Amino acid sequence: MTRIAIVDKDKCQHKKCSKECYRFCPRVRTGDKTIHFGEDGTQKPTIIESLCSGCSICVKKCPYDAIIIINLPEDFDSEVSHRYGINSFKLHKLPMPKPNSVLGLVGQNGSGKTTSLNILSGELIPNLGNWEKPPTWDEVILHYRGSELQNYFSKLADGDLRVTKKPQVVDKIPANVSGVVSELLAKVDERGIKNELKESLNLETIWDRQLSVLSGGELQRVAIGATMCKDSDVYLFDEPSSFLDVSERLRVAREIQALKNQGKTVVVVEHDLAILDYLSDNVSLYYGQAGAYGVVTKPIGVREGINIFLDGYIPSENMRFRATPISFKRTMSSVDMSSTRKYIEYGSMTKEFDTFKMDVSGGDIHQSEIIGILGANGIGKSTFIKMVANVIKPTEQEFEAKLYGKKAPIK
Repeated sequence: MTRIAIVDKDKCQHKKCSKECYRFCPRVRTGDKTIHFGEDGTQKPTIIESLCSGCSICVKKCPYDAIIIINLPEDFDSEVSHRYGINSFKLHKLPMPKPNSVLGLVGQNGSGKTTSLNILSGELIPNLGNWEKPPTWDEVILHYRGSELQNYFSKLADGDLRVTKKPQVVDKIPANVSGVVSELLAKVDERGIKNELKESLNLETIWDRQLSVLSGGELQRVAIGATMCKDSDVYLFDEPSSFLDVSERLRVAREIQALKNQGKTVVVVEHDLAILDYLSDNVSLYYGQAGAYGVVTKPIGVREGINIFLDGYIPSENMRFRATPISFKRTMSSVDMSSTRKYIEYGSMTKEFDTFKMDVSGGDIHQSEIIGILGANGIGKSTFIKMVANVIKPTEQEFEAKLYGKKAPIK
């Protein structure tokens, strides 16, 4: 059994709690320096994992929930691909991209997907768990000998593999890049496809706009377009469907799929299982504990991989990474909603803006009912919700929305 001790430096307030994690550790009381704070006592605690007994008393005593102790199988020690430092996040294994293929990565946030992309892009050299004396590329390549990653890292280290990565956080792009959309894409258009992407990614309406005025979905499409314009061997997309509506997600998925037909290697981090199923050939699952450790599975067929992810159990590794499966309950269409209590009633409404008009037919919302609202961006979904909630006033309305069974107004 091996142990991971995580200390969240942002949560830890050791000066306020009188170092309770230190005082209650049984190994410290017997003379082992399992937890120490530095010579001057001003540093936040460091837990020596090799000395930790895994009793988790420090976890229970910490008033700020800053400590996590996790027991893992001994085999995991030989499969560490990267660790950020002592008592920090640890990643086990790496995804294996293949040419002419789209590899999808799926798993909970904080399990190491973005870290994997940073390694595959060459921004981060995997330290194999040795953060004090990080290995060179030659040592990394030797470690992965006999696997597909050996050839990948060899080309990456020699500069024979060009990789382009789409960033995850697209809403921060205007803080680093300025200018007009068309000018930005013209600068990076090494493949001569900006005009094709203008149509296929639906960029016509924002072609002459400044990046600073674009919405999240518009910035996402521009970022994807800029990534595809570059002439690379490997394309890495970190959450390309975020901020996008259903039709735009399908547009993007088709363009990403087209890259593999051109002999490119593609890796996509995606949480939308429908889009993941549509664009991926294989998937690698990520499991573990958010912010503590993550484990990457070998590539699995996309349909089988999604079913394994939903079930929470990996048969090939005999590993259950979620206590209960994720199941989808079907709503019986034959249920008579008139037998349930009416919760909200709203009449026909119209809302007019300078360049947009919306007409809404009257309807009811019943107790214990979940209603999905589906449609393209900018078609009026948020406007509809705000009118029903009386947040904005319709230009015309049959009657104001009514809330039944409570005295408080709709909020």
